[in-house]
Amino acid sequence: MVGTPLHCKSPNHGPRRNGLRPSLIVLHYTAMDSAEAACARLCDPEAEVSAHYLITMTGDTMPLVPEDQRAWHAGAGEWRGHSDINSRSIGIELDNRGSHPFPEPQMAMLETLLRGIMDRWAILPEGVIGHSDMAPGRKVDPGPRFDWPRLARQNLAGKGNSQRATADPTVDAFVTAARAAGYTATHDIDLLLQSTRLRFAPWRKGPLCADDMVLGHNL
Repeated sequence: MVGTPLHCKSPNHGPRRNGLRPSLIVLHYTAMDSAEAACARLCDPEAEVSAHYLITMTGDTMPLVPEDQRAWHAGAGEWRGHSDINSRSIGIELDNRGSHPFPEPQMAMLETLLRGIMDRWAILPEGVIGHSDMAPGRKVDPGPRFDWPRLARQNLAGKGNSQRATADPTVDAFVTAARAAGYTATHDIDLLLQSTRLRFAPWRKGPLCADDMVLGHNL
């Protein structure tokens, strides 16, 4: 990995519960002013938060928690009917305030890191999710500026359903489709719509429409 000026190992971790192994990778942004500030918080015992990796905007990578340990990054939430996401996942923090694009060096290093993790733990592309996917309404990271289609084109994230919608949507049909895609943390239509749009169509506004039924990237 690229060397980094940050030097920190987080004490905020423990064993994975119930014999669980990583089957998910959860992507976050730090929402802090600098990678140094984020690293300090992720390594602060009083903060009680952590992640397995932090990637700076220049592409430096900081391993904070061993992959076989349970880091404290996901919090309350659910994906595909499963809770305790921390025990089921590896967390990657990206140095970004959420208001600007993710730089090329950072994205390139993320891709390299994802390939290694997915290979080591046999994690499928569909297992790479955002914090907002498993905690609708509570979290919005990695946010609307994150390039999910770029990862999907390389099989580093799920492509979803790429077919175009052909019928008018209904709330019940949308909730059913969203839950089938993995969004089981809430039945609330507004939260589901916000979360799925963050992943697949962050530019889309307004009420539920036929395109919202697609739940995929048009690659």
